[in-house]
Amino acid sequence: MAETGSTNADLAALARGGAGPGRVLWAGHQTAGRGRLGRRWEAPRGSSLLASILLPVEDVPFLVMARAALAAADACARLSGLEVTLKWPNDLLVGDRKLAGLLAETEAGSPTVVVGIGCNVAWPCELRPPDLADQVAALSDGLSGPPAPSVLLDALLDGLTGWLLRPAGDVLTAYRARCATLGHPVKVHLAEGMLAGRASGISATGALEVAAATGITPVHAGDVVHVRAG
Repeated sequence: MAETGSTNADLAALARGGAGPGRVLWAGHQTAGRGRLGRRWEAPRGSSLLASILLPVEDVPFLVMARAALAAADACARLSGLEVTLKWPNDLLVGDRKLAGLLAETEAGSPTVVVGIGCNVAWPCELRPPDLADQVAALSDGLSGPPAPSVLLDALLDGLTGWLLRPAGDVLTAYRARCATLGHPVKVHLAEGMLAGRASGISATGALEVAAATGITPVHAGDVVHVRAG
């Protein structure tokens, strides 16, 4: 579709109407896109892949996100030549800059999860707001002619088919290997306050393990900031 409020909201409505796993929606522009913690997701018209995929619920909810993130990172790297890493729990990075964000949403009792992705495809540096210049990356950073968002979506879906067949242990191992958060000093904004330490691991349930002076704390949900040296 050319424009919608939110592909995640649209696909969730279809799921409530009986749509099953494998359904995909994508749009050229979103007027009410959302990221984690209710943040607004904004991108210039036509600059991004904005899509949502309906996937089956898993016993470990993090695995749904991990499979989609790995498929997206693989597709972005292959089409652009950029080195794409993961930031726990739901971002794709190029260096320290955000290339894409994912958002997984489900409703109680539903057999499916809606996974949305917003990925910067063609967003020239000179057109980015000054306050985002050192925070945002796009596939066009590595290419003179970036792929169309539809080409990126096809590559992502092709790769996702394989990741959906992989056992949980393999998915977690691959996610850990590609996760730039691990080994990094971090600050985690939690409901009860700030946790500072070093990201030391990702548990079998997908929790980020943060090593601090008081020991290792598993973080199941939180806003993570990579602390830059200096």
